Amino acid sequence: MSSIAIRAAISADLDTITEIYADAVAHGTASYELEPPSRSEMGARFDGLMAGGFPYLVAEKDGAVLGYAYAGPFRPRPAYRFIVEDSVYVAPEAKGQGVGLLLMRHLVEAARAAGFRQIVAVIGDGRPDSASVRLHEKLGFRHSGRLEGSGYKHGRWLDTVFMQLAMNGGASTPPDPDSLPERKFQKQK
Repeated sequence: MSSIAIRAAISADLDTITEIYADAVAHGTASYELEPPSRSEMGARFDGLMAGGFPYLVAEKDGAVLGYAYAGPFRPRPAYRFIVEDSVYVAPEAKGQGVGLLLMRHLVEAARAAGFRQIVAVIGDGRPDSASVRLHEKLGFRHSGRLEGSGYKHGRWLDTVFMQLAMNGGASTPPDPDSLPERKFQKQK
């Protein structure tokens, strides 16, 4: 039995990524989307993240993609450029096997290497016992807010939990002028 490998996502992974996300939308509460996006829409989202230089990873075992994670812009306004929001989804058959933890560890390192200062998790249905909340706690994310009854899905109201992880000095030191977010900002000016 081979081990799980983490690698950069490529466009050939998008069919499986679309299937994994469709299952999460249809059966879960982590995403507040109500209809699974098409393969074309998932491709456009992927292309946008790739064009921005954001990390997008997959977990693979024996040639099969078991899950994916990416960090994208938290908000579009330029003062937010040092913060990314993470997303992580695992195929139903791979849940409970440590795939999410492995993906997130690599994603945190990729975001750190790019020079981001904060990773924010916006967790739908953020009950204290949810797998996503526990995963983020395990990685050192701290709770930073809750929006009660902010989503309605599968016949019930859901809370949204915000968690964040500081890195690269967080808010205690000035931005690194050589970081990815600062270089991109300077090009846009």
